Amino acid sequence: MKKGPLVVDLFCGAGGFSRGFKDVGFNVVFGIDVDSDCCRTFKTNFPEATVLVEDIRDVSADDIAHLIGDSKVDVVIGSPPCEPFTAANPNRLKEPLDRLYKDPIGSLVLNFIELVGSLKPKVFIMENVPAILDNGLKHALIKEFRSAGYDVYFNILRAEDYGNPSHRVRVFISNVRLRPKKAKGRVKVIDAIGDLPEPSREPVIPNHVVPPKLSQRKLKKVKRLKWGKALIRYKGAKRMLPNLIKLDPYDIAPTVLGSSRFIHPFED
Repeated sequence: MKKGPLVVDLFCGAGGFSRGFKDVGFNVVFGIDVDSDCCRTFKTNFPEATVLVEDIRDVSADDIAHLIGDSKVDVVIGSPPCEPFTAANPNRLKEPLDRLYKDPIGSLVLNFIELVGSLKPKVFIMENVPAILDNGLKHALIKEFRSAGYDVYFNILRAEDYGNPSHRVRVFISNVRLRPKKAKGRVKVIDAIGDLPEPSREPVIPNHVVPPKLSQRKLKKVKRLKWGKALIRYKGAKRMLPNLIKLDPYDIAPTVLGSSRFIHPFED
């Protein structure tokens, strides 16, 4: 068995969060996600880890401990779904506390806290959108984590400060302060995609090339669109949000949301 602090990843997805820990010497031993496709990818990325396709509401700390050989868990990480909290969701519940206590997806955060309290790791980190701290939610989270045996820090980090080529502000809730060293410079769009080959209609990788579905009228608008401008807007929780944004090659890309679509700065 590999050495290094043992990491359990709740809401593991394909393993991006765990990858960071693996790269600096941690031992990722367990991942759980309700999405079977994500779990297959996670298992490919972490072949020595135990992976469970399951809803965390149906799993106890004892179940996890048994599956990893009753080893002491050092670190618990997780990124519960952000949809109930994000301002990009026009259908989120109006009352902020209802997003945590009444929304069945938002309340997964409480299940995360419960498992942390039962597993008793030395360190835990939960990632989400900053809106999870809005209007009473921050105090509620302090109370819930304290009842699980932990005082918390709300670490606000910007991904573009650490080499990510797009804006992305996230809160990392943890029982430790997080102060990672920032990158020396920021990665602009042209730095990230400037060396890509010209597009081809023949897919090099299956399912990675999709013919555009824009009408000829919209394609003409795309050609006239200036860098950083959006072709359309859609309704968010608080305001209209831009989409089909023509990337400015000499700037950092906008935040990539689940529904985000972008236009290449030079290609049609």
